Amino acid sequence: MKNKLNNQILVSLGFHKGKEIALILGLVSRYRKKVGVEVIVDELTQIKAEPESYMKDPVWSKLAEMLMPEKEVNREVILPKEVAAPFADFGGMDVEPAARDQMYQALKLPISVRGALMPDAHLGYGLPIGGVLAVENAVIPYGVGVDIGCRMKLSVYDLPASYFKGRENQLLDILKANTKFGQKEVHDKVRDVEVLNDKAFDEVPLLKTLHKQAWRQLGSSGGGNHFVEMGVIQVYKEDAVKGLSAGSYFAVLSHSGSRALGASIACHFTKLAKQLCKLPGNMQHLAWLDLNSSEGQEYWLAMNLAGDYAEACHDDIHSRLAKAIGGQVIYRVGNHHNFAWKEMHDGKELIVHRKGATPAAEGEIGFIPGSMTLPGFLVRGRGNAESLRSASHGAGRRFSRSECKQKFTVSGMQSELEAHGVTLLGGGVDEAPMAYKNIHQVMALQTDLVDVLAEFHPRLVRMDKG
Repeated sequence: MKNKLNNQILVSLGFHKGKEIALILGLVSRYRKKVGVEVIVDELTQIKAEPESYMKDPVWSKLAEMLMPEKEVNREVILPKEVAAPFADFGGMDVEPAARDQMYQALKLPISVRGALMPDAHLGYGLPIGGVLAVENAVIPYGVGVDIGCRMKLSVYDLPASYFKGRENQLLDILKANTKFGQKEVHDKVRDVEVLNDKAFDEVPLLKTLHKQAWRQLGSSGGGNHFVEMGVIQVYKEDAVKGLSAGSYFAVLSHSGSRALGASIACHFTKLAKQLCKLPGNMQHLAWLDLNSSEGQEYWLAMNLAGDYAEACHDDIHSRLAKAIGGQVIYRVGNHHNFAWKEMHDGKELIVHRKGATPAAEGEIGFIPGSMTLPGFLVRGRGNAESLRSASHGAGRRFSRSECKQKFTVSGMQSELEAHGVTLLGGGVDEAPMAYKNIHQVMALQTDLVDVLAEFHPRLVRMDKG
C-alpha cells in the first residue's frame, strides 16, 4: 500500500469525491499526520461500515455524521397558525399594503411570538424591510437578511464644520484612495484582524471555503445603498452626547455589511432551511432552523462571525480615513440593523430578528441615516416594549430600484445634489435622494422609540459606480 493517503485509496474504499474525501483529508492532516496509512484505512473501513459507532468520536464524528443514512423526514407542509401573533405597527400611511401583508404572514408562523413594523418599512423577501419578529428557539435566515450584520458607524473628529472650506478636493481624494466598493475593488494591503483568525473558519466547512474572499474584501463596501460619507454633525445640547459639547463637528459615516461572506452564509442556510422546514409557497422565505439542531447552531455561529466581520470592515474603513484626514476621533458609535439577537422580553428569552431595524433598548445609542440630501440622526433608545426595543434603520424606500430608473435621470439627481451642496462619487439613479421617504416624517412616527441627540448632514458621498 502507498505510504500516503490519497484520493485513489479513498475512492477504492468507497468514499465519494468531493465533500467526503475533502473532509477525510482535512481530518487526517489535522489529527492523524503521524499515523500510518494502514491504520487510517482500517479506521475508515470501520467508520464506513458502522458510522453510528463513531458519532461521538473526537476525530471522526463529522465524517460519521456525513455517512449516516438519511433519516426519513416528514416533508408535509407546515401550516401557518389561524390566528397571527400580535404586533405593533409604527408604519403610518406611507407603508405599502404588501409590506404589512408580509409582516402578517410572518406572525402566523408557529414559532412567532410577537412582532413590530417600523416607520420606514417597505416590501422585502420573507420579512419586510423594517420588520421586527420575535420567535421561540429558532432563527430565520431570511429574517436576518442576505447582508448579515449590515450596520452603521459614525466617527466624530475634533475638527470644526469649517474644516471642509478649501479642502473639498483634498477630502474627495482621500475618499477615493481609502474606500473600495462593489465586487471588484479591494485594498492592496489588508490588515491582520482578529475575526479573520477565528477558529470557525477552520471548523465549519462552508466558512473554510469563504475565508480567502473574506480576507480579500476586508475594509470594502458593497453596492446598492452602501456608502461612506464625510459631513457635519450638529450636537443639539450640552452633554446630550457623552464626550461631545454642543456644536458642529466634522464627521465620517459609513453604511455596509458583511460582503460575500454574509451573502454566502445567508444563501446556504436559507436553502437548507427550506429543505428542512416546508412552508406554503408564499411563505418559503420564512423557513427557519431550530436552534437545538446542528444546522441551527451552525447558522448562529456563522451569523455572529459575519456580524463581527462586518464590524471589522467598518473599523478598517474608519481607521484608514482617520490616518489620512489627520484629525483626532473623539467619538465613535456603531450598530447592526440586519441581525438576530437573543433577548429577554416579558420574562422569556426570544430570538429577535431585526431586518432593517435599529436596536433601541433604553439608553442604547444608534444611528439612523436619512438620504444624501437630508440628515441622519444620532439617537438614544427609549426601550419601548411594543416595538421590541427597536426603531427604523433609515428613511425607507419610496420607490423601488426599477421605478427609480424609470422616474429619475442622472442630470435630475445631480441638480438635486448640487442644490443641497452635496458631491457624489459613484452612485446611480436607483439611489437618488428622491428614491427615499422623508426622514423627518419617519422620525416623527418614532418619538416614543428614540430620542434624537444630534443630526448629521452629508457633504461628500462615496458609493459604488451604480
